Amino acid sequence: MTALADRIRGIVAPPGTKPRVLTEDAASNVAADRIPNVAQGFSPATAADIALVLGGAWQPIGGGRCFVVERRWEPSALHGRERIGALADRLNRASGEAPLFTGGSPARPPFVFFDLETTGLNGGAGTLAFLVGCGWFGDDGAFVTRQFLLARHADERMLLEAVAGELARAGALVSFNGKSFDAPLLEGRYLFHRVAWRGREMPHVDVLHPARRFWKPAPSRALRSDSRYGIDPLLARSFMPVSDSGCSLQALERQLVGARRKGDVPGFEIPGRYFQFVRSGDAAPLEAVLEHNRLDLLTLAALTARLLDMARCGPDSIGDPREALALGHVYLRGGLEERARASFQRALDRCRSPRGAYDPIRIEVLRALALACRRARRHDEAAALWRELADMRGCPQALVREATEALAIHHEHRMRDLPLARQFALGSLAAASGGPRPSIAEAVRHRLARIERKMGESAQAGRLID
Repeated sequence: MTALADRIRGIVAPPGTKPRVLTEDAASNVAADRIPNVAQGFSPATAADIALVLGGAWQPIGGGRCFVVERRWEPSALHGRERIGALADRLNRASGEAPLFTGGSPARPPFVFFDLETTGLNGGAGTLAFLVGCGWFGDDGAFVTRQFLLARHADERMLLEAVAGELARAGALVSFNGKSFDAPLLEGRYLFHRVAWRGREMPHVDVLHPARRFWKPAPSRALRSDSRYGIDPLLARSFMPVSDSGCSLQALERQLVGARRKGDVPGFEIPGRYFQFVRSGDAAPLEAVLEHNRLDLLTLAALTARLLDMARCGPDSIGDPREALALGHVYLRGGLEERARASFQRALDRCRSPRGAYDPIRIEVLRALALACRRARRHDEAAALWRELADMRGCPQALVREATEALAIHHEHRMRDLPLARQFALGSLAAASGGPRPSIAEAVRHRLARIERKMGESAQAGRLID
């Protein structure tokens, strides 16, 4: 049995890996309350090693203990181009705009930012969150992080209870892709241990989704086909997909925050470092992981402050047409239609391409503003926007069909200009023919037949009068 165990260790542990063992003098320097009971699976030296290397402490939770690491950035400290205190002040002043990013949920301070490091990057039933990082701004403007480390699998329940207490004091949770990954993963572990999970009931700002709208790299010859951008999903087949590679947290950190990390651990290495720690008891590989997690939390706070501040200041403070377009959609979902139209108009004014030249951003803006004007019953303004969209070189056929259809309806029912309505209906039919949905072309033929029938009736009535 011993020989078999040695063979298994030889397979699992990397060659040359040995647990770090502290001398008796070094171990004695660690406070006794930091060291779990030896019967729980740690040697005193290994427990002392974790505390000394990572700079945390063992804290009693329920009937067990949890390893917690706390750090603090002073208000005067810099993160990229801005001081921590300035970020805190900006977030505090703009906190009232948070419901625009939570779907209307009554979000309020304090905002608790959270981020997980896991044993797998794709989730799944066997994936554990071995590190849960939480961050918040203090009353003095400092940024504080508290990280909960799963030093032993047997301590997972204590870790979850500690995290639940941390999140319970939040007025809103803030994450990056947390609604799709972090929160569901945590919820599964809470259910497994039969611990109450209240994350579903709390307002949650997932910064990934607005970040895609505001800062995703512009496509070269494509429009985003997601309904969040105001593009009908039925038009999706007309557009090329756009990569998310430029919208990672680290990419946004470099682009918007102006911070560049030195010696940062790549995300794909993080699970392996944790497994190395579990096998060897050496906490050194986790130092970079905890620092990576802390910087993610700080960048998440900076991006949140930027988003909420733009919503507070409005479109006049924005010079980039993509940001103004995205802000318009945020206002529109929040029911602020006048502010949405102002944002779309700002985006249109800031587009640098000449009228009629192909510009994917201008196409999106024209469509969004035309729809907003139509909702506000500003039909003449909407018609002018549809006309510009239909005349743009390189405009996708699905949008040409939509624009000419709107113009045909406008001139048939509002302007009573049947010849022009017929012209636009023919354009709509040409754009719809051969498309993926024959029913659209059939509807256009029906409209064209009705217009021609009206034109015939009008001509006959004119002859009778003569």
